[in-house]
Amino acid sequence: MTDTDTDLDGWIAGQAEIAATAMLRAISATDLVKHRPGFGQTVVPLPGSVLASPVPASYDPDPDYFFHWYRDSAIVIDALRVARIEDLVGDVAETRLREFVEFTLSLDRMDRDGRPAHARFRQGTTPDFLRFVRDEAEIGRWTADWVRGETRVNPDATPDFTRWDRPQADGVALRAIALLRWPNGADEGLRTGLRAVIEADLAFTLAHGREPSFDIWEEELGHHYYTTLVQAEALGLGAAWFAELDRPVEARACAVGADELASRLGEFWDGRLGFIRSRRGVSGGSERKALDAATLLAVIHAGRASGPHSILDPRVQAGVTALESLFETAYAINRDRPADRGPALGRYAGDAYYSGGAYYFSTLAAAEFYYRLSAALRDGADLPAAAENGRFRERLPAGRDRPASAAAALRQGDAIMATVRAYTPASGAMSEQFDQGTGEQTSARHLTWSYAAFITAAAARSAATGRRRA
Repeated sequence: MTDTDTDLDGWIAGQAEIAATAMLRAISATDLVKHRPGFGQTVVPLPGSVLASPVPASYDPDPDYFFHWYRDSAIVIDALRVARIEDLVGDVAETRLREFVEFTLSLDRMDRDGRPAHARFRQGTTPDFLRFVRDEAEIGRWTADWVRGETRVNPDATPDFTRWDRPQADGVALRAIALLRWPNGADEGLRTGLRAVIEADLAFTLAHGREPSFDIWEEELGHHYYTTLVQAEALGLGAAWFAELDRPVEARACAVGADELASRLGEFWDGRLGFIRSRRGVSGGSERKALDAATLLAVIHAGRASGPHSILDPRVQAGVTALESLFETAYAINRDRPADRGPALGRYAGDAYYSGGAYYFSTLAAAEFYYRLSAALRDGADLPAAAENGRFRERLPAGRDRPASAAAALRQGDAIMATVRAYTPASGAMSEQFDQGTGEQTSARHLTWSYAAFITAAAARSAATGRRRA
């Protein structure tokens, strides 16, 4: 091991502790208060809510992320499990899990007297903010199933009455995946709550898996690779879970649903472009979004160990190469980077949100991809040699045997992690983006997803180096 490797080891260990502390700060943040004067709101988070960012901003200039997003919260709760395995947190993890389950169940009991509730909300909204309020007819459809199609709610378990792109179906599937991964040693009360949430989330996924929804970035309505993959994975895990509970009818339904979604995943491959398209069936959608980091995030979050749509899939590997090539050209911080650093990744070409720059969670997903690949090769998997991943194997470069290929993948993960380190301040604070030209942090400060992504990437590195297996 070189001095450089040891130095990176030390930084990753220290940053993982910072990330775990920061992530915990956003879960059950009952000491925080968010005022939205234009909407007449004062929001105090309830136990179990997960803030996308605990910073009470109001687009001044940071965005208002003081919400419980379904997707973000599922990613965080999964990272909490990993943090516990990695000894970054202790028994507080189970406490926060219990609160998360109770908060989720409380959403089903939310005030469903939609029209009067909406009217009360409108009464507190100033005239210049009324244009941001949802239509009364939309709120009037409030049901438990409708709630699961939401993108986000307020962390005090009240509806988000602002206009936002809905419906979304990925967060519910991700939540089922995250909860199905937690150990079964919890007490009976927690197990009962877990079963209730998982069953409802799987039922929702079965019922709505064929329907279009908004993408992970909440921008375009259609069918999306990310959503389809996490839905298929949730139903596959659900089938095995129901089988263990000796519930064959539900197990069969989930298995059939998973197979149907899995068959649709192949439709996203574009042989002409040479990568998996992020979306299809999007009316008026932008072709520049066909290549999207959401496809990489889908593979990381679904977490398949092998086979199609895993880290060992040649088509997935082709997409990683295409993303790296895109952002190596597009971003000045990549064009000018030192030779021992990997590329920083954003979302898609021409992204105009805030700096349109690199995202911590996209870049960390790339590092995690290589770490997981290294661990798989180290454990005996073969690096496939196919036409689709030819450029990937050239860029790695793949060694002549498994140990050499595993070492190459580990080096590439470390090179990307070195880039994350270069744009993370000494305090360890991680926002949503870092600018594509200057590397300065932009968009939401203390993004909880960024910290969660660091924890899972660091854990994947531990597995790749043989130190720990999360």
